[in-house]
Amino acid sequence: MSLEYAAAGAASATTADAMIRCEGLTKAFRAVAGKGETLALVDFDLSVRRNEFITILGPSGCGKSTLLYMVAGFERPTRGRLLVDGQPVTGPSPERGMVFQEYALFPWLRIRDNIAYGPRQRGVPKARRQEVVAELLELIGLSGFADYYPNQLSGGMKQRVALARVLANDPKLLLLDEPFGALDELRRTALQDELLRIWEVHKKTALFITHSIEEAIVLGDRVVVMSAHPGRITAIVDVPLARPRDRSSDEFNRIRRVVIQALQQGAAG
Repeated sequence: MSLEYAAAGAASATTADAMIRCEGLTKAFRAVAGKGETLALVDFDLSVRRNEFITILGPSGCGKSTLLYMVAGFERPTRGRLLVDGQPVTGPSPERGMVFQEYALFPWLRIRDNIAYGPRQRGVPKARRQEVVAELLELIGLSGFADYYPNQLSGGMKQRVALARVLANDPKLLLLDEPFGALDELRRTALQDELLRIWEVHKKTALFITHSIEEAIVLGDRVVVMSAHPGRITAIVDVPLARPRDRSSDEFNRIRRVVIQALQQGAAG
């Protein structure tokens, strides 16, 4: 598998039915001194299929999180076009659910109320909210912790609750910004498997930001490899492996070598 083959995957994913389309996406921030601007992302082109799981990999400062925030509607592109389900992104929406690294749970609410928060804000009847919460607690394996508070849970359990809170809104997109970055390797591996299990049930289009090569290959249908600042796509690597994936297999390690080569190429400019 060469970088030429990997990069060719970008074109094959461009379809009229894409859930996400980024065309010439560029994001610049005003410099700290107020003069000039700093480019975070330059000429980013990507088409994501419905129900596809895309991992985005690159060094710190390459614009990965900036891209996610633009898809979520928290930031606006400086130039280019960004469409979700054929419509321009003009602001945040419950149809684009964001899972942060910091868990972002309300510490004063019990777990069941954290999960129910979005549906309650949208006026979902109480009986239906209770059904949704019970289903999601069962799905994430925390039915026995419904009346706990976030500070009574481990980091991995909090992240499962954060994912359930997003799923309670039944979004079209799952946007995950290094959600396992603060966890130890054992818990991280377990939650990768848990996330894939939940994703198989709900089949959402997903964008997952990571610094980990292994995590990107374990999770993604394709790995988008980005260059160092300012961020550009170096390669898009297809991962044609059945799930669950054997991290020690020859094919997994062949793909790992392609991704490493793409990262090195991006670092060299």
